Amino acid sequence: MMASPAVSPDSSSHEGLSSIHSAPACSPTSDSENLSPDELELLAKLEEQNRLLEADSKSLRSMNGSRRNSGSSLVSSSSASSNLSHLEEDTWILWGRIVNEWDEWRKKKEKLLKELIRKGIPHHFRAIVWQLLCSATEMPVKKQYSELLKMSSPCEKLIRRDIARTYPEHEFFKGQDSLGQEVLFNVMKAYSLVDREVGYCQGSAFIVGLLLMQMPEEEAFCVFVRLMQEYRLRELFKPSMAELGLCIFQFESLLQEQLPELNTHFRSQSFLTSMYASSWFLTLFLTTFPLPVATRVFDIFMDEGLEIVFRVGMALLQFNQAELVQLDMEGMSQYFQKVIPHQFDSCPDKLILRAFQVKYNAKKMKRLEKEYASIKNKEMEEQIEIKRLRTENRLLKQRIETLEKESAALADRLIQGQVTRAQEAEENYIIKRELAVVRQRCSSATESLQRAQSTIRQLQHQQGNPRLSEAFVTQLEAELEQSRLRESQTRGALKEMQDRVLHMEQEPHALQEAQVELQELRQRVLHLESQGALQPLEVQHRHQELQSQSLQQGLHEGSNAAAMEELRQRVTELELQQEQRLLQGQLKRSEAAQSIRQLQEHIRELKAEIRMLRGSLPFGAVALGPPLGPPLGPPLDSSGSSDEDPPPSPLRDLGALGGSSDSDREGAPPAP
Repeated sequence: MMASPAVSPDSSSHEGLSSIHSAPACSPTSDSENLSPDELELLAKLEEQNRLLEADSKSLRSMNGSRRNSGSSLVSSSSASSNLSHLEEDTWILWGRIVNEWDEWRKKKEKLLKELIRKGIPHHFRAIVWQLLCSATEMPVKKQYSELLKMSSPCEKLIRRDIARTYPEHEFFKGQDSLGQEVLFNVMKAYSLVDREVGYCQGSAFIVGLLLMQMPEEEAFCVFVRLMQEYRLRELFKPSMAELGLCIFQFESLLQEQLPELNTHFRSQSFLTSMYASSWFLTLFLTTFPLPVATRVFDIFMDEGLEIVFRVGMALLQFNQAELVQLDMEGMSQYFQKVIPHQFDSCPDKLILRAFQVKYNAKKMKRLEKEYASIKNKEMEEQIEIKRLRTENRLLKQRIETLEKESAALADRLIQGQVTRAQEAEENYIIKRELAVVRQRCSSATESLQRAQSTIRQLQHQQGNPRLSEAFVTQLEAELEQSRLRESQTRGALKEMQDRVLHMEQEPHALQEAQVELQELRQRVLHLESQGALQPLEVQHRHQELQSQSLQQGLHEGSNAAAMEELRQRVTELELQQEQRLLQGQLKRSEAAQSIRQLQEHIRELKAEIRMLRGSLPFGAVALGPPLGPPLGPPLDSSGSSDEDPPPSPLRDLGALGGSSDSDREGAPPAP
């Protein structure tokens, strides 16, 4: 296992001896009664030698500033050297006795030991005295050190990064692969494995570095573990740094009480205590003062704890108050970095003397600690309350977002509902209109039904007339067929007569034959008249014409051409009359059939509408409103007749047509 050499912290043995005896004001005069005569004599010698050293140091400085070199100064210098050799021998004897009789000194002569430590521990005794002060001589963790070095730590990269920034100007730690950096890495790694909660903190490397300047790495590791456990350093280096906050709070209270003007100036410049005092507590002034001064402070820290940090910090502020109140924030920051660290390089005892002149009340510090704990508990409660409120706020925000979404959805539903209601209102209006139309149609249908029922009643009343029965219709159809047959025969006879007239025109001498044929034709006409094929008036008319023609032919042979022409005209007129009669008959038959079909269809439609209205509309909904649309079917009274004057039945027209044939057959006068 490697052991670091006992490296002097930038001081000679002469400086160490002089620093031990440079504070006469702090001599333990109150404990003189408890000391033995030898010890009192030794203390008196030390005080005397201290006064001689102060006088010699002044004479040496004056000699260096003067160009003259007198013999008296040489004599005083030689006498001082001889006195120092005796003093060093006495100091070795005293601290050797203290180390050998440590338990007795610790119990019975604690105050004298405290005074000696404040005056400074000799360099060669620091390693053992520090171990004795913190009770780190025999610790179980020392046996685990070699095993810890074999393990790996999650903080190794971070430790490697910060090692080069720990005492970069010191010979022991200068260089990347130097012995100091290696042993410093080992100690920091081992502690990060022992205390995984703290792990590694950058400020702790300066404390370990100072220990390694005085003792081997195993002993330095044990001392560091004891410091972390018993000197409040572990609480300072925890990730939460709760102890650092307490120290800053206590220091601010001291500053406000003892230096209110400076405290007011700091506050006015927003110069926080943590900006300059955090490194004092985390590194114990090791990054603030040069090593000789910082080591003296560390000596007292090993015996009295963090109290010395408060005292030295307040002493520095008291000593520099006049200059600090005249500076702004940036000026004060530069002053703390460049001026204050080197004010006591030549006389660290002056700093120690000022530090113990600071008023420090341990009971008040305990009270401040309780007050800070109470404040922190309140802050913790407030933080818990804030956290709870934040959680509630987050939940409320989520609830608000949900409500906003629901509100948006409700707004959409409301708009959709309004649109739907508008559509429903429009549909309702359309339905009302359709209902009004249906009511009108229903009213029209009711009226049409009433007319149809009246017509049906009339038809039923007329069913007793044999002329309107089915047999009569069949008879009419048969007579119609016979009439068509007779018409065709008449057309043939007329055609034959026309041919003969043409033949007669070509052969005038055949008049006699024509008369014979005319007689035959007359007989045939009579025969047709007997069958009722021609109208009586037309037959008589033709008979008279034929007689007149015969008489004319018989009387006037010369007027044959004119008679023939007149006959042709009459034949033409007869043809036209025959065609007109034929067309009238066809028209009447078609109109009768069409009227019958329309009437039957209309009756069926009315019955269907009646069934539909009875099935779909409630009772009494027929006459609820006026109709708005056209009637469901064509009106039955197309001829303009009303209910009092029903329209003539097509069957009646057909019966009239049949009746005309009967009247012709009976010899009744024809209709004009």
